[in-house]
Amino acid sequence: MTMDATPPWTGRRVLVVEDSAVQRGYLVGLLRQLAFGDILEAADGNEALQLLEREQHDRIFLVLTDLAMPGMDGIELTCQLRERGLADNLIVVSARDPRLLEIIESMACEDASIGLLGTLLKPVQLEALTQLLCKASARGGDCRPAAPPPAQATLEELARALADGEFLPWFQPKIAMRNGQLKGVEALARWRHPQRGLLSPAHFIDTLEGQPMMADFTLAMVRQVLEHILHWQRAGLPPLTVSVNLSADNLAERDFIDRLTALVMQSGVAPASLVWEVTETSVMRQLSHALTNMGRLRLMGFGLAMDDFGIGYSSMQQFARCPFTELKIDRAFVNGAAQWPNRLMVLKSALDLGQSLGVATVAEGVETVEDWKLLRELGCDLAQGYLLAKPMPAEELVGWMRQDRRRLRALAGAE
Repeated sequence: MTMDATPPWTGRRVLVVEDSAVQRGYLVGLLRQLAFGDILEAADGNEALQLLEREQHDRIFLVLTDLAMPGMDGIELTCQLRERGLADNLIVVSARDPRLLEIIESMACEDASIGLLGTLLKPVQLEALTQLLCKASARGGDCRPAAPPPAQATLEELARALADGEFLPWFQPKIAMRNGQLKGVEALARWRHPQRGLLSPAHFIDTLEGQPMMADFTLAMVRQVLEHILHWQRAGLPPLTVSVNLSADNLAERDFIDRLTALVMQSGVAPASLVWEVTETSVMRQLSHALTNMGRLRLMGFGLAMDDFGIGYSSMQQFARCPFTELKIDRAFVNGAAQWPNRLMVLKSALDLGQSLGVATVAEGVETVEDWKLLRELGCDLAQGYLLAKPMPAEELVGWMRQDRRRLRALAGAE
């Protein structure tokens, strides 16, 4: 949303649900500063539902609710709002254990119909509240909840697309936090559909998982990645590593690993230019075979990254026993770590583990300057996320690097 655009909440109706009169008055004051219209008030969830039922003729744009309240708490109110569809958007605030707010976030991840814009710790700050409200602007005029996940393509459709060469890699930069330099990229699959345009993996990856076609799909991606690496080298780019995801089944198949490594060796690209990303689930599914193949890949000089690291005992055990060269920390622990104490503790633990084992640490989902600064202070090596760059076609990478070089260096030097 541009600064001169009219916010979508201007003049709209909002309901504040808070049992403390002092806190309720404070929140009402913030909303008035943001130019809301009618500001309704309720002392708990029961009172809020009664009010919303009466006001159905004039829909509520936003419900801003506390979490801990007598009568009906904020979690139950969230469920009731979802079931009855009484408001377009929801923000939940609390001064209690941040993990309670994480429950609300998890509920919203599982069910987009909740319409959650986000959660905030008390005392609520005007800037943080405004940032959440701007998410409503991204949804469009009426700010209805996001659509459900797209339907998956069939295997027949994907086989045709693979045969016609419709899958291609896009690339998201990985930036060194010490100096802001581009150090690598992650290859992310896209489908150039002849009728529907460019499609994300949400349209096809679940169908491919566990299918024999996944091997051919991955090799097709790697073949294109290798071509781009050679092109970038000829264009004078500094040496870059490219990360490519491997599925659980493929990681455990010796024949697939043979085909994969042969493809790289024939291309002339050095194995050190490639990092194979695997998840803890991939390693655990067929542990013996996965460990064997990971050992082979490391002996050949390839990099290995544990993706979506989760800090649990199993994650730590697998990371310590496997020859990883990178630890990728999941965005769930990175995004908002500067504001959420529980995320901060998990993030610190992950970075400490990576640093103690001498592997590169990569933070995913870096979206704010605050999170960037925190990660740099904690000694994280690399960052990846929308603050730095969105995924882009291969042909845009050179231009992006030249255009954003100064901005990234300034970010690395910002205090």
